[in-house]
Amino acid sequence: MLVLTGGCGPATPESFTLTLATFGQFGYDDLIPGYEFTHPGITIRQVRTEQGGPYHQDLLAKLQSGQGLADVQAVEEGHLADVLAQSAKFADLAEIGPSDVQPGRWLEWKYEAGRSKDGKLVGYGTDIGPLAMCYRKDLLEAAGLPTDPGSVKTMFASWDSYFQAGERYVKRSKGKAWFDSAAQNFNAMVNQLPTGYLDRQDRPAFDTNTGLRAAWDQVTRAVKQGQSAGLTAFADDGNAGLRNGTFATKVCPSWMLGAIEQQAGPGNAGKWAITDAFPDGGGNWGGSYLTVPAASPHQKEAAALAAWLTAPEQQLHAFRVSGNFPSQVDAFTSPDLLSEMNGYFGGALSGQVFVAQARKVGKPQYKGPGDGKIQETVVAPALKAVEQGADPAAVWQQVKLGASRLVP
Repeated sequence: MLVLTGGCGPATPESFTLTLATFGQFGYDDLIPGYEFTHPGITIRQVRTEQGGPYHQDLLAKLQSGQGLADVQAVEEGHLADVLAQSAKFADLAEIGPSDVQPGRWLEWKYEAGRSKDGKLVGYGTDIGPLAMCYRKDLLEAAGLPTDPGSVKTMFASWDSYFQAGERYVKRSKGKAWFDSAAQNFNAMVNQLPTGYLDRQDRPAFDTNTGLRAAWDQVTRAVKQGQSAGLTAFADDGNAGLRNGTFATKVCPSWMLGAIEQQAGPGNAGKWAITDAFPDGGGNWGGSYLTVPAASPHQKEAAALAAWLTAPEQQLHAFRVSGNFPSQVDAFTSPDLLSEMNGYFGGALSGQVFVAQARKVGKPQYKGPGDGKIQETVVAPALKAVEQGADPAAVWQQVKLGASRLVP
């Protein structure tokens, strides 16, 4: 039974419509009628875009023009920096949100990542993407490597041990790939750093953030050893690689389990496993926020809706229907979450795995405006070029040049 709680605010006799703009699957479809029932006079109209890329391009265009914004706008964490840089165009949820919604609702790093440089709370956190490691038990066993979730933790303890295990796997399997994509691994590694591609003054950090070059060297060295399958995640070749067992391991934010099951298909059920270990600790990849643009004529009511949707009870419902892992602390003790078992991954208690991984994340990573664009349009194509035989050192210089053109 769904419990309608968490920052509802008083009902209002005025009749009006609140628009809620989302992308992909937030798991809110079944929740909206309940909110309307407990708030007579308020109608919720959800406007959903299937793909996050076009959605965020449209959002940034609307922020530029000041026209067409919804009362509540969802923002994915990879694009959050572009929104935080325009904090004046959003309401401060710490001021207009329900008084019972406190920072302790969320993991500290999730809450802090939703604040702008001037201290404004721009977004209420929805879900997160804590990182674990997924692997093919049958492929590791064939190569003489450990396969049970406890034993594999030593291999996945650090990036050094991970790539060393990959080198052994390639040799023992006679040239089979250890992982699917250099870009996927590099992105996960970068997400573990205190800052991303830009420093806190929003300048390209390729010369000052030494962790970027260290990660680049590790990943490209592994590519040259034959560890990468050279695939593109979520594209036709990447999906075919999942079906055909082309690679043995994959970085796994919580939302990746559904993608693997869908693309690898029923024929690979039980071959995949997951462990609550990730190289060099924890990390996060993914998750979103709900914001209230200042242009909304119903800011307080919109904030109340956003607060209710991001309460633990509602986010647990969203997890059940869409797989989006909650960011709320109270949700982590829910029996429903802790007993979540994934049959496709050999009966793994996936809820417990990702609760453990989420708690390992420390401070939020600082990502400046344009960080996501650098990853998508500069870094990922550059790593693809390395996989196709280009010199890593020369391509690194091209990456620096490309990033400087995007963010002068």
